[in-house]
Amino acid sequence: MALNDRETTQLRAALQETVVKCSERCLYQSAKWAAELLISLPMPDEQSEPEDSQMTEVPSDGPPPIVVTGNSDPEEAQLEAREINQYLLAKSFFDCREFDRCAAVFLPDTLLAGVLSTSKTSNGGIRSNGKGKEPLSERRIKPAVPKLSQKSLFLALYAKFMSGEKKKDEESEMVMGPHDGATILNKQLNTISRFLEGWFLKKTSAMAGEVVGSQGWLEFLYGMVLAKDKNEEDALKWLIRSVHLYPMNWGCWLEITALVSRVEDLNRIARHLPQNILSFIFHIHTSVELYQSTPSLFSSLDQLLGIFPTSPFLLTCRSMLLYHQKDFQGAEVEFGQLLAQNPHRLDSLDHYSNVLYVMNLRPKLSFLAHLCSVIDKFRPESCVVIGNYYSLLSQHEKAVQYFRRALTLDRTCLSAWTLMGHEYVELKNTHAAIESYRRAVDVNRRDYRAWYGLGQTYEVLEMHTYALWYFKRAAGLRPWDHKMWMAVGQCLQKMGRDLEGIKALKKALVVDSYDDAGAGSSFGSGRESGGLMDPEILLQIAAMYERLGDAAEAKSYMEICVAQEEGTGDSMEGSVINIHADSGSEDRSRPVGAGGANNGTGVTAATSKARMWLARHAMSTHDYPRAMQLATELCQDGVEVEEAKALVRDVRVRMEIREESRR
Repeated sequence: MALNDRETTQLRAALQETVVKCSERCLYQSAKWAAELLISLPMPDEQSEPEDSQMTEVPSDGPPPIVVTGNSDPEEAQLEAREINQYLLAKSFFDCREFDRCAAVFLPDTLLAGVLSTSKTSNGGIRSNGKGKEPLSERRIKPAVPKLSQKSLFLALYAKFMSGEKKKDEESEMVMGPHDGATILNKQLNTISRFLEGWFLKKTSAMAGEVVGSQGWLEFLYGMVLAKDKNEEDALKWLIRSVHLYPMNWGCWLEITALVSRVEDLNRIARHLPQNILSFIFHIHTSVELYQSTPSLFSSLDQLLGIFPTSPFLLTCRSMLLYHQKDFQGAEVEFGQLLAQNPHRLDSLDHYSNVLYVMNLRPKLSFLAHLCSVIDKFRPESCVVIGNYYSLLSQHEKAVQYFRRALTLDRTCLSAWTLMGHEYVELKNTHAAIESYRRAVDVNRRDYRAWYGLGQTYEVLEMHTYALWYFKRAAGLRPWDHKMWMAVGQCLQKMGRDLEGIKALKKALVVDSYDDAGAGSSFGSGRESGGLMDPEILLQIAAMYERLGDAAEAKSYMEICVAQEEGTGDSMEGSVINIHADSGSEDRSRPVGAGGANNGTGVTAATSKARMWLARHAMSTHDYPRAMQLATELCQDGVEVEEAKALVRDVRVRMEIREESRR
């Protein structure tokens, strides 16, 4: 993807306008995102003439004008000009976080009280699946909608929304306290929904059935309100309408991402979205959120980086792709370069701290925690980084303290909920761990780490039916992670469902070999290895075959397990990352030192147990030379030495008895 000079100029002008438009409506995160993208566009040569701008130019005489964007709709432009003084007052109130005062400038309480007293026919918003609901065209809203510009109306209703969110957090009190939960709702959602419903009804054309003259901002707000009210299908429809009307609003794209739970959902809605550079960025971002890391995704991201070479957002996406691929060393390098280029940027540093935690890079994590504390110690990302540092020091109480502080600042901080669950597991507080994981899932249903953590916690409580359900959810979100399938298989094994457990563990072998040997390596049933296989999984498969009475299959898998000590002859680099560790997720895998030979796994507890089983099986089939060979190897392993010595003595006695019987 490459843009010519004209397209680059148009994109720069559109981003400039977006920054101002989002700032005018107090959508500060969207404005910041657009500004970062704007500054990452390479600047034209100084000799070129200045570009046309849609911003108001400063005249040569008189005071400079107020910098606001124009409006192509004459009626809206006239309303905005008439409301300019009130708008500036309302925006100043919003900037000072006086949300109710901001809303009251345009929508006084008397008017909102009239909205609340409307008939029940307008209750609940615009829903296509509600029973007993009248169509929007047949409803009647009693209070007259005031004649306001869309910009002023959006600011007032958005201020009302933020007021409700603020009061909801205040009523929730302490994190995970008695009042903190799903019962505390934003009480302004119903008012905003009814008001917007009346506005859309007034603007909807009877002939075309479309909202005439809308600019997309109120559709965005209405979709956000419906999403908060758990009406996701209708929310998605209104958000898609919004990006068609104004595609540069990144906040709207993020709301759509939050409603996409699976890759199938993303592919389903993709054909309904506008085709432009924002939808391209949205597709990449959502794919990263869905843990996709395909070569085509890397290629698409590289194309975007060709247009925005220094974009922190796109560089973060690249780091996260490597992180999801378990290329922690590559992710650490990418995050390090991003931090060097933007030393005061705290966004996504919580993910960087997870990478440093897994790699056991304590000095770097200490530096990162100190840097975050200096820049802004009361940012949720800073608290998560510091909590990760204390967790690496095994100071779990302090880690929980900082994760709770992050949630006090932002109750939707996903990393804090999930990581706090891990810490409660370490502290053996299973009830608090389950509640933390559940809250993480409420914030983001795509977080496989929280589903996996719930499965592990219920497994500790020996509630295997619940654990199995959660492990399957995690495996559905992360199908190419062998740990997910291994957890499913082990849970089925404990439930006595050996046939299903064998299938799940074979899937884990396939996935593990795929990760180690590349996409070209596939061994179908798990019997032929294109690379090393996990001896522990092979041992468990063999044990389940033994319980099923299939001695031949059990022996076959025991032999494959022992063969992993020698490997296939392929060189494998040592690593300080143990991605097979039994932990809450790869984010929290306890780091271990490099070990084992370059070829194969070397002697492990699993291979020693398999060798012991084979030795005893050889004894039972009177294959004494084979039994002696295996028992002698066991004596050298240093794992099952005493049992091996006893087995050697037993084999010698039987061999002597056989020799005497032949004489």
